[in-house]
Amino acid sequence: MVNRRVETMEENRRKLIAAARKAFAEKGYAAASMDDLTADVGLTRGALYHNFGDKRGLLAAVVDQIDTEMALRAQEIGARAGDGWQGLLAEGAAYIEMALDPEVQRIVLLDGPAVLGDPSQWPSQSNCLQATRQAVERLIAQGVLKPVDAEAAARLLSGAALNAALWIAASDAPREVLPKAVEAFAALASGLLKPSA
Repeated sequence: MVNRRVETMEENRRKLIAAARKAFAEKGYAAASMDDLTADVGLTRGALYHNFGDKRGLLAAVVDQIDTEMALRAQEIGARAGDGWQGLLAEGAAYIEMALDPEVQRIVLLDGPAVLGDPSQWPSQSNCLQATRQAVERLIAQGVLKPVDAEAAARLLSGAALNAALWIAASDAPREVLPKAVEAFAALASGLLKPSA
């Protein structure tokens, strides 16, 4: 009996996140109606409040889901790049490039910061930061990067990628901004490289 209730709650949560993701992408956070959203999935506003507290809590869950997907996609791209250094650059460039995706743009890069505040404080960004820190630590241990503080370097790299993505999302010409942002990100990151002996 308890298991079925938990399954129903999880199913309701998934339905609400999927419906909100669609509504926020199509209409934006401010214009998305919670009554329409809950009716579309056959649930009440009570289910929304029970699972997320309010509309803002629902946005936080959607942003977390998309931001987590972005980080995983960037890590997969980085893993295919060959060595750790190229992987770190590819990961950053991939994250920046995702700012061209209309769903990412609207929900994560425009509405997310406007409603939820500083993205560097989001749990999903914290997970991404830890993965970057571990990559930096490995590269320092391998002698690829200068022996700088790994957390500081990871925060600066993550911040640069995030701010580049925010710039692209807010730009009137995102496709023109993208190559400039990726090139500058690579140049900044290259400053961490240890000079070859």
